[in-house]
Amino acid sequence: MTESKSIIEIWVYLSGSPLLALFLTLAAYQTGLWVYQKSNQNPLANPLIITIALITTSLHFIGMSYEKYFQGAQFIHFLLGSATVALAIPIYRGIHELRGRLIPLLLALCTGGLVSIFTSVGLCTMMGADKAITGAFYAKSVTAPIAMGIAERIGSSPTLTAVFAVLTGITGSVLVPLILNAIHFKAWWQRGFIIGIVSHGIGTSRAFSINTEAGTYASLAMGLHGILGALAVPFIYKFLNL
Repeated sequence: MTESKSIIEIWVYLSGSPLLALFLTLAAYQTGLWVYQKSNQNPLANPLIITIALITTSLHFIGMSYEKYFQGAQFIHFLLGSATVALAIPIYRGIHELRGRLIPLLLALCTGGLVSIFTSVGLCTMMGADKAITGAFYAKSVTAPIAMGIAERIGSSPTLTAVFAVLTGITGSVLVPLILNAIHFKAWWQRGFIIGIVSHGIGTSRAFSINTEAGTYASLAMGLHGILGALAVPFIYKFLNL
């Protein structure tokens, strides 16, 4: 009885500690990564999908609110800023790769970014979505830290934008490789650049796990898309909402 009471007291203490949320996040991601590797890097076993499912299920069963969870998870959230600055590294390393490919890659980048905005925003408008939801779709294909900054500039919800950005990254990292395989798209630099445009950081991490060249071009596309999006999206938003 005393031992059981001690365990309960320890659990009460741990459940109120921010470190529990931090441990839960790291453990869930490590589990997702292990499943992904064991499945021979199957796109359907994306580690982020598994992590989200594990954390959501765990929070439900232990009765922890999102607010309390974020008190611990904010340590990881803080690293988003550092990750954004670190985008300069793959851009610097891959800039020489643009020689002879600059024009087609920039055209692909601009086309992909514009198609992403006009299709998602257009569909939201056709379906009569709320302005807050529609506004969050403008920057969804830009990497999440930059997308949240763009959302603040255009008066949209950074939280919703981050959610849509993560969902876009997960969907892209799962579907894009399958589509490219189906149409026999084999050049790694082209595959990587497409994934980087469509599914930013999540897709880039998957590209690196498959092929170094694909990962290099994916990180290059993600970084350039972030810069272009930060500059262009506010003007596009203003133009479409005159």
